[in-house]
Amino acid sequence: MGKPTRVSNQIRRLRFEHGELTQAELANRIGVTRQTIIAIEQGRYSPSLEMAFQIAHAFNVTLDEVFQYQQPEGATS
Repeated sequence: MGKPTRVSNQIRRLRFEHGELTQAELANRIGVTRQTIIAIEQGRYSPSLEMAFQIAHAFNVTLDEVFQYQQPEGATS
């Protein structure tokens, strides 16, 4: 199993706020597999920029409402 990404997300929360949308339903909306959605939700996979925008669009929110980047320890902005 790969190491976790520094990108966190709010996909699970957003799915429940949007009528308890299932992982499979979200996957179908953006044209990926349910396993891809699971991996993104769990932070094991970072989506492409295009896929990230598709996910945000599926929820009708901005990209930064879905994804957050965690700066490495000791990094400066």
